[in-house]
Amino acid sequence: MDSTGAYEVIRLTINTILLGSAPILAGALVVGLVISFVQALTQIQEMTLTFVPKIIAIFAILALTLPFIFGTLTRLSDRVFDLIVSGGV
Repeated sequence: MDSTGAYEVIRLTINTILLGSAPILAGALVVGLVISFVQALTQIQEMTLTFVPKIIAIFAILALTLPFIFGTLTRLSDRVFDLIVSGGV
């Protein structure tokens, strides 16, 4: 494998990681911002108020986007296996 092939595999892996984790991270960010605004408006500074809704939202988003994440990982593994079979790795 030359450096171009290694670069391609690394690029595909990083893109897959970013694409697969983006929905969960974006959802956690939105829920965290909403909770922060509610806490700032009501002046409630309860620590569990920040963690429990965020964890629930993360699990809900994970359940909804699991087929998308699985498809993304499957495409990456198919591409890498195709490179192995063709002798590119």
